[in-house]
Amino acid sequence: MADHYEILVVEQVESLILSVRGQKVLLDRDLAELYAVETRILNRAVKRNLERFPDDFMFQLTSEESAALAQAHDRLIKLKFARRPPYAFTEHGAIMAASVLSSPRAVEVSVLVVRAFVKLRELLFTHKELAKKFTELESRLANHDVAIQQLLYAIRQLMDQPPAPPKPKIGFRA
Repeated sequence: MADHYEILVVEQVESLILSVRGQKVLLDRDLAELYAVETRILNRAVKRNLERFPDDFMFQLTSEESAALAQAHDRLIKLKFARRPPYAFTEHGAIMAASVLSSPRAVEVSVLVVRAFVKLRELLFTHKELAKKFTELESRLANHDVAIQQLLYAIRQLMDQPPAPPKPKIGFRA
């Protein structure tokens, strides 16, 4: 039963992960909700420990990025009206946030967050492998198409009637 619950929670976390600036991230409001704290408390704890959050762990969205996310995702519609853009936490930033909060709930959920990011990474790898195989298949088919065309041309050449031999000339031959 615990495994089933964990799978459901990992899937919920997966649905919260967004792609921003080419990275998979969780917004501060979603991370705070997962860790069962208010967003302002999470952000305050992060600001007190900024040295633990380099740019590849956490960054603040621009207002344009916030507006784009609000337009793309219905659940983020409130981002349009936020006074300041939210923070985005990468996988490592989410784990670091759990260590900064140091609540039992944060530690428990950080494991699920890591599993969700790992699952997404595996899916991405699988998609890349499929894309590579499709490219290989297309190139093989292209080579086969050329070979089939050459074969059909050769068959047509064989099917064409050979030109009739010239008729002998009538008359006396010496």
